Amino acid sequence: MAPTALRPAARRGRHVIVTPPDTVVYALSGYPDPGAPTSSSWFTAWQTEWLWLTVALVACVVYVRWVLRLRRRGDSWSLLRTVSWVLGWAVFVYATSGAPGVYGRVSFSWHMIEHMTVAMVVPLLLVPAAPITLALRALPARRDRTLGPRELVLASVHAPYLRVVANPAVAAAIFFFSLAIFYYSPLFGLSMSTHTGHVLMMVHFLLSGYLFVWVLIGVDPGPTRWSPLALLVILFTTISFHAFFGVILTQSTTLLAPDFFGVLDLPWVPDPVADQRTGGEIAWGVGEAPTLVLAVAVAVQWMRSDERESRRRDRSAERDGDRELEAYNAHLASLGQGGAASGADREQVRTTTER
Repeated sequence: MAPTALRPAARRGRHVIVTPPDTVVYALSGYPDPGAPTSSSWFTAWQTEWLWLTVALVACVVYVRWVLRLRRRGDSWSLLRTVSWVLGWAVFVYATSGAPGVYGRVSFSWHMIEHMTVAMVVPLLLVPAAPITLALRALPARRDRTLGPRELVLASVHAPYLRVVANPAVAAAIFFFSLAIFYYSPLFGLSMSTHTGHVLMMVHFLLSGYLFVWVLIGVDPGPTRWSPLALLVILFTTISFHAFFGVILTQSTTLLAPDFFGVLDLPWVPDPVADQRTGGEIAWGVGEAPTLVLAVAVAVQWMRSDERESRRRDRSAERDGDRELEAYNAHLASLGQGGAASGADREQVRTTTER
């Protein structure tokens, strides 16, 4: 991160107090101007967001403890799922504390990088980790029928409200329409200029993205899943709307959150509207790779479900001597006999009529 000039230090006893710069950028965002980004800023820009770092660390520690609990009692858990979970939270911390978070506080294009990472990339890593399944296996069940952590998790995944929000059509609507409403309402400016608004914005991005990915490729228990074909239709319809949103931004002439971006007057963002159009290109382009990954994942689950169904039928045929096939052949034979009898009857009627 480029160095930022600070106000002169004030001495108080033996302590030196450095006060933040008294600028418009700091007054609006609560952070100093990070300066123009460079190619190295992707690796060097950093401003720790302690809230999100704490959330990520707690999530990783709890997950790993559950995995260790399973292994101590002799049960196994996929290493890839554990790596996926930890990596997902690492990407989240980078998106909020690294370059996307640092520059995303004052630049729309960088904000869109942060948004796409949190809402589309992070869920692709967290959902396959199956945290709910792990919790149900690792947490002990209460034998006195009282509510414990496991019972609360189990009740949550079977709650009526989840059957509504986990409907793929509803989850897709939440993912897209809340996005459009958010950016074209005063909520966007409020989220950029207040800490509480920024926190709620990040929570919404993460949860809406997680829900959308979960209804498509999630393996955790929950409401009845839709067929893979229907899920693919939902996926491509939603991403089409998402791409349309990006196209609208690339052609925009009106600045979003003008009371924020229009007042910052950053020397390295001379045209906020042009920066907004760049953000639209990012929203349009970055969504393609996660969409492809989701489509492939849905297709793979489709093939695996067909394979499981084939194996189930083979096992059933081995147990009952292939009664299902024999019954079907008998049904076809009866239809053939019925057809032959009907033909004989028609021939007899024709002969009688001629006589």
